[in-house]
Amino acid sequence: MIQKIRIHLADDHLVLIDGLTNLLSTVSDFEIVGSSSNGLNIFDEVVTNNADILVLDLSMPEKDGVEVLKEFNKKGYPCKVIILSSYDDLKIIKEVMKLGASGYLTKKCAGENIIEAIEVVNQGEEYFCTSVREKIFNTFTENNPKLNKSVFPINSILTGRELEIITLISLEYSGKEISEQLFISTNTVETHRKNIMKKLQTKNTIGLVKYAIKNNLIKS
Repeated sequence: MIQKIRIHLADDHLVLIDGLTNLLSTVSDFEIVGSSSNGLNIFDEVVTNNADILVLDLSMPEKDGVEVLKEFNKKGYPCKVIILSSYDDLKIIKEVMKLGASGYLTKKCAGENIIEAIEVVNQGEEYFCTSVREKIFNTFTENNPKLNKSVFPINSILTGRELEIITLISLEYSGKEISEQLFISTNTVETHRKNIMKKLQTKNTIGLVKYAIKNNLIKS
């Protein structure tokens, strides 16, 4: 029997809670185990219901999402946390990721990306919705003269995130730099690197750079 991913939802808008509950209930290996409309007792609630994932709105009454994360950070994380927010401000994203959040979704993309986000975060990786991920990447690379700002290949065998990682590797950023600037762990960076090399059937960084140049990701 497959172990279900236990999910706790925290948002002060009942309509959003109901919408997410209906959506997530369509996934057979998801189980909604609780919900919160304010931030006061979220720590105790997720401990009690043994949640694997907390989907947390940043703008919670009584105690906001950042304060909840600070409590988790102090007491020890009882579960992984995906932040929901109306904003894609990089300062906020950086703060919540440093506090230990595992993912960040804007409310605009939540309906489209929440299922994937839960699955990815449950596997131990970080997750950002596409608009947030692209903003982080563009801010990191905007002053690099070797970056080709043309559109990424449409029919690439690589995912959007993998195209970003191979681009950064080809621009000679270290794994540590990529980790710090994209708000992901060094293990996640290395996992992406291995997956990219396997897909491209190359054994070294030179092969990655050749792909990046050939597909106009960087300037030769």
